[in-house]
Amino acid sequence: MRLRFRLQPSTRRAVLAMLAAACFLGTGAACAGGGQPSGIATGTSAGAAAVSSLPPASRQPTAVAATLLFSAPIVGGGQFDGASLASKPAVLWFWAAWCPRCRAKAGDVKAVQAEYAGKVTFVGVAGLGSGDDAMAQFVAQHNLGGFTHLADDQGMVWRHFGVIEQEFFVVLDRAGTVVHKGALSTADLRQRLAALVA
Repeated sequence: MRLRFRLQPSTRRAVLAMLAAACFLGTGAACAGGGQPSGIATGTSAGAAAVSSLPPASRQPTAVAATLLFSAPIVGGGQFDGASLASKPAVLWFWAAWCPRCRAKAGDVKAVQAEYAGKVTFVGVAGLGSGDDAMAQFVAQHNLGGFTHLADDQGMVWRHFGVIEQEFFVVLDRAGTVVHKGALSTADLRQRLAALVA
């Protein structure tokens, strides 16, 4: 048994007017011959419209500088993503566990890192045949656990930055641009970092 409902003429006119408005505004599928009006019941049309009205920069992820597109294992375990250095100045200190100059410099690097903690990211990059055990011992002996050290005996990060010798610094600005590459005295390192965070 089929039930039929008869709408009052005024109600029928109101329903037809709403359907016509929906078709005219392009918010529903009712005018295309069926289905639920997507913009009304599901919100998908409204959502798409909101996204498309945003400026292009807010729809796309922020670009990361090519200098930060690297990854490497961390001394003691884990993996480091260079993109994590974006938006803050950074110092990469390249060292080898067997290097006397690196041992002599370790205390100074630790002191400068502590001074600029929260303002500048420090990353040690160990390599040149140091070996995992020796890297871990170097970090422990010199109490360098306050910042991350990469276990890069394969030299991936060294090659990425064109570093060919130990006890070497690469200093990056907030945009990931290399602003210094080479040896630095402790005083020069402090001076460069003061300029970067000013």
